[in-house]
Amino acid sequence: MPMAVDALMPSETKRKNGLERRGFLKLAGAGGLVLAFDLNSGSVFAASKVDAAKVTAYVAVAPDNSVTIYAINPELGQGIKTSFGMIIAEELDADWAKVKVLQAPISPTLYGQQSSGGSMSTPRCWDAMRQAGATARAMLVAAAAEQWKVPASECTTGKSMVMHGVSGRKASYGALAPAAAKLPVPDAKTLTLKTRQDYKLLGTRVSQVDSGPLVTGKGLFGVDVRLPKMVYANYTKCPAVGGKPSSANLDQIKALPGVKDAFILEGNGTVTEVMPGVAVIAASTWQAFNAKKMLKVDWDESQASKDNSTQAAAQAAEIAKGAGKKVIADKGNVDAAFSNGKTVEAFYSYPFLCHATLEPQNTTAWFHDGVMEIWSPTQAPTRGMNQVAAMLKLPPEKVVVHQTRVGGGFGRRGTNDAMCEAAAIAMKVKAPVKLVWMREDDLAHDFHRVAGFHSFKGAVDGSGKLSAWQDHFITFTPDGEKPISGGGLPADEFPANVMTNVRVTQSMMPLKIPCGSWRAPGSNGYAFAIESFIHELAVAAGRDHLEFRLEMLGDPRWLEEGNQRALHTGRAAGVIKLAAEKAGWGKPLPKGSALGLAFHFCHLGHVAEVAEISVDANKKLVVHKVTVAADVGPIVNMSGAEGQCQGSVLDGLSTMFGQAVDIENGRIKQTNFDTYPLMRMRSAPPVEVHFIQSDFRPTGLGEPALPPLAAAVCNGIFTATGERIRQLPLSRQGYSI
Repeated sequence: MPMAVDALMPSETKRKNGLERRGFLKLAGAGGLVLAFDLNSGSVFAASKVDAAKVTAYVAVAPDNSVTIYAINPELGQGIKTSFGMIIAEELDADWAKVKVLQAPISPTLYGQQSSGGSMSTPRCWDAMRQAGATARAMLVAAAAEQWKVPASECTTGKSMVMHGVSGRKASYGALAPAAAKLPVPDAKTLTLKTRQDYKLLGTRVSQVDSGPLVTGKGLFGVDVRLPKMVYANYTKCPAVGGKPSSANLDQIKALPGVKDAFILEGNGTVTEVMPGVAVIAASTWQAFNAKKMLKVDWDESQASKDNSTQAAAQAAEIAKGAGKKVIADKGNVDAAFSNGKTVEAFYSYPFLCHATLEPQNTTAWFHDGVMEIWSPTQAPTRGMNQVAAMLKLPPEKVVVHQTRVGGGFGRRGTNDAMCEAAAIAMKVKAPVKLVWMREDDLAHDFHRVAGFHSFKGAVDGSGKLSAWQDHFITFTPDGEKPISGGGLPADEFPANVMTNVRVTQSMMPLKIPCGSWRAPGSNGYAFAIESFIHELAVAAGRDHLEFRLEMLGDPRWLEEGNQRALHTGRAAGVIKLAAEKAGWGKPLPKGSALGLAFHFCHLGHVAEVAEISVDANKKLVVHKVTVAADVGPIVNMSGAEGQCQGSVLDGLSTMFGQAVDIENGRIKQTNFDTYPLMRMRSAPPVEVHFIQSDFRPTGLGEPALPPLAAAVCNGIFTATGERIRQLPLSRQGYSI
């Protein structure tokens, strides 16, 4: 069993709130060099001149030659805690063995918005972190040069040392820190940041800074939190969102072994915070779960969801027969291109999905001394703090959130419903209370990946080139005005942004079931449909898919001139060619085997994948290998980057093959892994990852390697068998793995 987290007691809480400032100032007073920097402006401050209202992160060099860095964003397995430390340490020329990276406290005053999501942590913080490391290095060099009476330009750095080659003198950062702390902070314009060719640490393989505690079972996660006199809670909500309890057998539940209390919460009716339900408080999680099984609730479902996914799919098929209600993109002369070319039509769909994070939703909350204190594995702690404060009508400074490591997020923990529920329950319990959801709660009350439907029509001209593209996209809406979260299709989604003749329209169906961000929101669905239909058009044109795909990109260029957040056709072509080359595109394969290719650009990342598959007469699918090629700029941590790509591919395979959520009468039918299966290890293929380390700004990697996977595999299935997969998951098309 994991060891318990050292949870903070009230007196420790007060110390924790001031640690980020006072701890570093104490170090500075002891002779250390402490720099604070603003991630938004890039400004760097000496500790003695810090304005707490402006500062969002710290780096410190201590007299013992150690370097301490605070990572401000939540760590959910994406390795950002390690990467942040590496970026600063690279510019600082620090000895990585002497670097300690700590999880920053949650403090809007000092750190601004703290969150992890959208693969944006690295691109958002890259410049400021580099500048912080370079500033500290410049000050240490200046201190050495002053002591040795030599020009700073003659000094070099490495492994937390400053060296003067001419005289042979050298000094450790720790020895120079007291003198460096007294120097003025240099103007950022005078700093020289390293180029990629100069990197010594970045791009190498570095174990996560928490690897030791993780593999030895130290408590790091939300479910590991233990507090003295803590009680345990479970919360039962109506199976159909929008329902509320009218009565429950509370007296019977209170009489069960270990149960301390049971009560109805009216909630605030906000699905992202606290919906009405029944809380059970017990002496252990097990006793709370057992009591939940005995709980009988009469639900008022007059306002509850009546959603039905089967009916929605049938409705979408009917809607697809007509024109889309809203025009998203319309350019060129699509109808003329259809008249003059060979046309292909197809209808694609993908289902609702659960996040199914390994760590179930949980939060520990304790209301004491007028303060709501919270320990939570959240992707959005600052947002959660504000939600709880508003919900409980507390001043923001009276809500303290402690960030734990997150046992799987993928967007699910950007929503803080478990945190808000725990806080609401804690207001009625005179003790620390840990709320833990059962797996059935987790799947039934997820913020699901929304299903989607695409009615495509495309044309290829007489020379075999793609000449027209039409997509009638059918999605869902919670309010009749805008697509539900994760259900929008951008007007410039590829290939609309590279073509002359394009028509993209949208129709929406009502939905009450809550949906939200799921790994690579939006892209996780429509990449399958779009990349598969492009393959259909290549086949119709009698063209090699690789050649056809590259031709679509045209000359190397930014699709939005100068915007490094846009798709770059040259970078796209580069990863497509690299993936094809490494996978052996065009090599002879046995009957029933094939290579399938797909590319997708999202979250600033250009990624191509080639899947080598085989299918036997009984539709047994084997994915022998997946080759990934990515251009996300310079790699920060090679082992972490490879791991993110490999994890994305395996996640995509698991999802593509067997996962789907069905909704009936507003209820989620899949409530555990017996009906929502995860791929087994025996079916996991080797994933070979290659990077084009360009000189563009680095981008995140938690999401962009997932979207191409399904299309790559399904394109391979068509090549091997002649069967076109237009609906996921594969298990519902008769396939096994």
